[in-house]
Amino acid sequence: MYTLKSLFLSALVLLTAQLTYAQTAPVAKAKGTATEQFQVKTSAVCDMCKTRLEKAMAYEKGVQQAVLDVPSQVLTVAYRPDKTSPAELRTAVQRTGYDADNQVAEKRAYDRLPDCCKKTNAIHTGGGQ
Repeated sequence: MYTLKSLFLSALVLLTAQLTYAQTAPVAKAKGTATEQFQVKTSAVCDMCKTRLEKAMAYEKGVQQAVLDVPSQVLTVAYRPDKTSPAELRTAVQRTGYDADNQVAEKRAYDRLPDCCKKTNAIHTGGGQ
C-alpha cells in the first residue's frame, strides 16, 4: 500500500514540476545597443554602383541598412556599434571597389568594377555632361 502511495505521490510531483516549468515565459534576449548612423562619401555614380554597394554592405556584420544617394555619392549606413565600427565600414566600401571619403578603393576590387562605375569614366571626369 505504501509503495503504491509513494509511486502515485512521485508521479504527481513530477507532473506538477513539469507543468510549472512549461508555464514560465521565455526570457527575452537583450538586444545590444541601439543602431547608429555612419555616412561616407564614395566614388559611386550610377544605379549599378548603388546596387553593388548596398548589397555588399548588407553582408557586413552589424549592418542594419545601407542606402546610397547617387547624386551626392553619400552612403548612409545604419549599424550596431557593438558589432562593427565606422573604420570597418569604410574598409568594406573600399573592398567593394569604391573610394571611401579620402581613402582610395582597393585596386583589385576596383579593377573588377564595370567600366561605367570606374573613375576614368566620362561621368567622373566631367566629360559626360
